[in-house]
Amino acid sequence: MKNLLTSIFILFICVEQNFAQTKNFIDQPYIETRAKLDTLITPDRIYLNIIITEKDTKGKISVEALESKMESKFKSMGIDTENNLTLNDLASNFKKYFLKQQDVLKVKSYTLMIGDAVTAGKVIIALEELDISNVSIDRTEFSKIDDLKLQLKSKVMLKAKKQADALSQPLGQKVGKAIFISDLSNNIRNSLQGRVSGVQIRGYSAMKENNIAPANIQFEKIKIESEVNVMFMLE
Repeated sequence: MKNLLTSIFILFICVEQNFAQTKNFIDQPYIETRAKLDTLITPDRIYLNIIITEKDTKGKISVEALESKMESKFKSMGIDTENNLTLNDLASNFKKYFLKQQDVLKVKSYTLMIGDAVTAGKVIIALEELDISNVSIDRTEFSKIDDLKLQLKSKVMLKAKKQADALSQPLGQKVGKAIFISDLSNNIRNSLQGRVSGVQIRGYSAMKENNIAPANIQFEKIKIESEVNVMFMLE
C-alpha cells in the first residue's frame, strides 16, 4: 500500500511539473509566424528507357547485334556505358512481349542515364538511325537534391525571423530566441520527377537527313519547397 501511495505521489508531481511547464510556455509573450520558400532547378539526371527488339528490323538483325551497335554508338558519343547503361529484368520483358509460338522475337530493355536534354536529343537520333525507336523518358532527377533542401531550410528560417521582426517592431517589441520550430516541409510533395516538354521519339533522323538541327529539348524544372512554423519570444 505504501509503495502504491508513493507511486501515485511521484506521478502527481510529474503531472504538476508538465502542467507548469506548459502553463509557463503559454504565459510567455511570443509571436508565431509561418514562412515558405521554393525554387526551380534543372534536372541533371535523365533516365531513358530503351527497348531493343528484333521486331523493329522484322527479324533481320538480332537483338545481340543491335545491342552491340547501340553500345558502340554510345561510346563514340562519349557516354560511359559501363556505369550509365544498365540492363533491366529480361525475364519480365519476355513475358510482356511474347508473340505467337512460331514467331517469338527476342527483347531486351535498358535504362540509360544522361546528364542533359541536349544529349537526350542526340541519343534519340542515334537510336533511330540504328532502327531502335522504342525509347521513352522514364524520369528526371537532381543529383544534389538533399544539399539544396538543407540550404532552402536555412533560408526559410531567416524569412520567418524577418517576418516576426516586421510584425513586432511597430509595437516596440523585439524578437528573442525561437522557442518552437516545426518543419512542415515533409508535408510538401517535392516534384522529384520532372516532365518532358516537346520531345519527339520519331522523326529526328529525317530532320538530320535534311540538315535540320534537332530542337533544343528542355525538361520541366524540378520544384523544391520548404515551409516552417516558428514561435519566437517577445522581449
